[in-house]
Amino acid sequence: MTDESPNPGTNPPAPNSSEGAPPVGVPPANPIEPAAAPTASKPPALDLGPGVGINVTQDMATPERNLPPAKILLIALAGLAVVLAIYGFLGRAQPQGAGSVDNMVAVEIPNQNAMLVAVTVTVHNSGEKPLWIHSIQGKLQMPDKKEYSDVAASAVDFARYFEAFPSLKQNSLPTLMPETKILPGNEAKGTVIVSFPVKQDEFEKRQSLSVSIQPYDQPLPVVLTK
Repeated sequence: MTDESPNPGTNPPAPNSSEGAPPVGVPPANPIEPAAAPTASKPPALDLGPGVGINVTQDMATPERNLPPAKILLIALAGLAVVLAIYGFLGRAQPQGAGSVDNMVAVEIPNQNAMLVAVTVTVHNSGEKPLWIHSIQGKLQMPDKKEYSDVAASAVDFARYFEAFPSLKQNSLPTLMPETKILPGNEAKGTVIVSFPVKQDEFEKRQSLSVSIQPYDQPLPVVLTK
C-alpha cells in the first residue's frame, strides 16, 4: 500500500486565491465609490449693504451687460468721425479773400445815443474761384469786451443818410453790396454804412471796428479791421 501521509520535508499547498472571492458578476458587498470631482467655487457676491439685492458678480461676468449694443457703438463712432472731420476742415480753412479799410467817417445821431459810420473798404479775391458776397456786417469791439454788430445798410438808404449827414459822403465810394461777384485775382471797392448804439465819446474809445464779408460756400468770412 502507498503511504499518503504528508512528507515532513515538503511545504503545504498554497491556498487557492479564488477561495473566498465573490462569484464573477456579483458586486462586492461594500463597493468603493469614486471620489467626486472638485467643483469650481464661485466668487462671493459684493455686499452692498441693506437694500435691493444686486448680484454684482453676475452683472460683471455677463458680457451682454458689460457692452452696449453694436448699433449704438457704430452710431457713436460715426458721430465722432463727423465731428473730427469738421474740426479738421475748419482748422485748415482760410478766408478766400483779404483787403483793407481805406476810409472811415462817423457821426453821432442826435438824441439817439447812436453812431452812424460810413466805412470804405477794398476786398481782394485771393482764391481760385469767383467770390460771391453773401452778406456784410459791421462790428464794433469795445475795451470792456462788449461787441456790437449791425447789418450793412441797403444802397437805397445811402442818399437819405448823405442828405441828413453830409460828412458821411466824404471820400465815399458806391455801395459795396451783397451779390457782388469778384473774380479770382481781382478786387472790389465800396462803402458800407452801419450804426452802433454807443455815444460819441464811447465810440472814440473803441478797441477796433471791422467789416465782416461772408462769401457764399465759404466757412470763414473776410474780416477787414481798423
